[in-house]
Amino acid sequence: MDAAAVEAYLKSLQRRICDALSALEGNREFATESWERPEGGGGISRVLAEGEVIEKGGVNFSHVLGAGMPASATQHRPELAGRSFRAMGVSLVIHPRNPHAPTSHANVRMFMAEKTGEPPVWWMGGGFDLTPYYGYEEDAVSWHQTAKAACDPFGDDVYPRFKKWCDDYFFLPHRQEPRGIGGLFYDDLNEWGFDQTFAFMQSVGDSYLKAYLPILERRKDLPWTEAERQWQLYRRGRYVEFNLVYDRGTLFGLQSNGRTEAILMSLPPLVRWEYGLQPEAGTAEARLMTDYLKPRDWLGAQN
Repeated sequence: MDAAAVEAYLKSLQRRICDALSALEGNREFATESWERPEGGGGISRVLAEGEVIEKGGVNFSHVLGAGMPASATQHRPELAGRSFRAMGVSLVIHPRNPHAPTSHANVRMFMAEKTGEPPVWWMGGGFDLTPYYGYEEDAVSWHQTAKAACDPFGDDVYPRFKKWCDDYFFLPHRQEPRGIGGLFYDDLNEWGFDQTFAFMQSVGDSYLKAYLPILERRKDLPWTEAERQWQLYRRGRYVEFNLVYDRGTLFGLQSNGRTEAILMSLPPLVRWEYGLQPEAGTAEARLMTDYLKPRDWLGAQN
């Protein structure tokens, strides 16, 4: 198991994604900060704020080390007790300025727990998902086409399995609604062995820009109104609720004494909540709720 190769790939992925998004902003640079964690390891946080296209975007690499797992983790995974651990990954969230351009999220990561005299316990996880504020079927279909293409070399069952996992995971129980239109999500993946699992990580990571950049190009210059902007800010509240209450990566980062600024970089710069807001029937806002924020076979939509 070549952890160094995984780390090299993740740093390359962070760099390539930032370069592509910087080019979209007229070569505006991401602010970059390297940080260290007192318990071991560290990372590189790269943030672009107040761009013409990207209101806030963060692309974070982290590689944290620890002598022991947090108690909250070993409670559910007792085989990890008494092991040192390393967790590395790239996690990103892009919040565009235009309400017609969707927020996107992606991450790929590896976890390994080691103990002298015993084989390591390891797995990989990740995926990408899309959160629109106005629904466009063309975007949803192309997003899922790219997700499926990333999975196809690894078996016919992979896309349906990880698409459903994404629908189930990015769901707000207290709202009884999905966060967006899904994509891919997987975790605790080691059944294929290290080499194939690492190859799948690369396929997913390399597919993010293929999936997102065409959508961003289509939507970034559409005209928008102040009412549409207010709807975008309201719906961003759902994103915040999920990340702070349910997201496993956020919770693990905070419980393991990770760097708070890096962990919470996924949050949008502006958001609003309004009591009991219900969109008017027949509007684009209502269609988002009825036609897009539900599990759908998006690839079947093109037939």
